[in-house]
Amino acid sequence: MSRVLLVTGGGRGIGAAIAKLAAARGWAVCISYLENRAAAEATAAEIARAGARALAVAADVASEPDVVRLFGELDRELGPISALVNNAGVVERQMRVDQMTAARIERVFAVNALGAFLCAREAVRRMSTRHGGRGGAIVSVSSGAALSGSPGEYVDYAASKGAVDTLTIGLAKEVAAEGIRVNAVRPGFIYTELHARGGEPARVDRLAPSIPMRRGGDPSEVAHAVLWLLSDEASYVTGSILDVAGGK
Repeated sequence: MSRVLLVTGGGRGIGAAIAKLAAARGWAVCISYLENRAAAEATAAEIARAGARALAVAADVASEPDVVRLFGELDRELGPISALVNNAGVVERQMRVDQMTAARIERVFAVNALGAFLCAREAVRRMSTRHGGRGGAIVSVSSGAALSGSPGEYVDYAASKGAVDTLTIGLAKEVAAEGIRVNAVRPGFIYTELHARGGEPARVDRLAPSIPMRRGGDPSEVAHAVLWLLSDEASYVTGSILDVAGGK
């Protein structure tokens, strides 16, 4: 049986790149999405045409019932989960903290931090040897913003990704003896639609001169880092956060 991977927010951008690369390496892949059904189904269809098993499931990772349902569908359609990539994330319009509403901050933390917790919980319940599982791996997609704080733009987003970093370190230690490795990647400025959602589609180009490598990154470069952390080549790596940021 092929290994089974869940990629949250896997319909486009970094998530889609991870899903496609995993499928090319023999994984069966479940993609969760919130709004863009067409993109998720197109990604799943591309994976299926390449000969791998794929499933696209609508689910809001900030909703506990949705997360439970997502994992239930994964169990039924693809079988026992082998790995989880916490990739789903949101960013709101660029602004200062003194302009932010509580509703905005709650939504950002609900998706980026709570969603990662809920999905990790369900994965551990299935993969941990303590619960009769066979072990596995979890990789969360954090952000370089967790280090910079993203002042004047996305301090709420940065703080939520800081929570993801802490989750990675703590959970890794909690389940290390139960066959589960837990790591994260911290992308820098990557060419995705996230910047347009924040109000500045050309943000990566503006900031590229500040990056030691003098360019933004491609989603595939993040995907290769994620797949390495999921692989047996990283068998002694847990609790680590890998920066994929061009030296930033």
